[in-house]
Amino acid sequence: MEVKASSKSYPVYVGNNTIAQLPELIEKHALHKNVFIVVDENVLGYHLKKIKSLITERMRKVVVVEYVANEKSKNNKSVEEFYDCLIKNEFGRDTLIIAIGGGITGDIAGYVASTFSRGVQFIQVPTTLLAAVDSSVGGKTGINYGKTKNLIGTFYQPEFVLVDTSFLKTLKEEEIVCGLGEIIKYAYLGDDKLYLTFRSELKQIMKLSPKPTTKMIETCINMKASVVQADEMEGGLRKILNLGHTFAHAIEVEQDHKIKHGQAVIIGLVCALYLSHFKGIMKDEKLVKYISLPLFLQDKITLDKCNVENIYKVMLRDKKGRDGKTKFVLLSEPGIL
Repeated sequence: MEVKASSKSYPVYVGNNTIAQLPELIEKHALHKNVFIVVDENVLGYHLKKIKSLITERMRKVVVVEYVANEKSKNNKSVEEFYDCLIKNEFGRDTLIIAIGGGITGDIAGYVASTFSRGVQFIQVPTTLLAAVDSSVGGKTGINYGKTKNLIGTFYQPEFVLVDTSFLKTLKEEEIVCGLGEIIKYAYLGDDKLYLTFRSELKQIMKLSPKPTTKMIETCINMKASVVQADEMEGGLRKILNLGHTFAHAIEVEQDHKIKHGQAVIIGLVCALYLSHFKGIMKDEKLVKYISLPLFLQDKITLDKCNVENIYKVMLRDKKGRDGKTKFVLLSEPGIL
């Protein structure tokens, strides 16, 4: 698969145990040999042998940094620590940064890559279902600032994305649910046929059945790639990828990040459907039909009591807002937004 963004085109490799191909792919793409690897601490704990196998004699210099990935560490302090490590180890513009982890790891490592020495080479290796189907593709990088998610960031495309489905085997159930949140979003962005396909395969993906899971990852990546190709900088069409996210980001902040992003997306999608119905965009029977998909996962999510007024205040700070107004993506049925 290939992402043809206006700033850069790059491939996305998807398969099982493909991580072993990483050194070869670095050679194939003639990338820099000074390698700075940012790896999620959980990935390092479960897959230390795999990570060590990536270091080869062909690499001139390799530094592996263990990152404690969570929304509270996705901040400028962590960015400065990465900068300090890069400078201490005498990395320059001929640096290749590799992110191995979930969406948070990819976001912050991508941001560091886009700003260090005014931009160095970058590779995404997503290890969660959410990162595989969504955040690793498209070039969005960023960190949280204050109580606003992803307020500071860049659009910066990687050299390539490498999805290895073997990493998914060590995910906890809540991480699989998080990935399903983004998958359900794509179910609404496609047509009714695709929605029904997603719905019929949801239980299999929940169990990470190899064939349907790989197929679903590829479908979501292709959908996102087509949107990014048309609107890389989110000037118009790409905003549809924010379906449910205005609610989700506000809920995450209001809950002090006690709820994970993908879980918040599921709640956000339910809110978006109800708002679509409230505004007269979605008919009664359509609401009943389409809301059943995220509600299938309702017993997998625990939400503390919310302060609705605080959620409204957070949504007013949402970076997608314009002229002091909060913007939402709404729909009448799958594919019609």
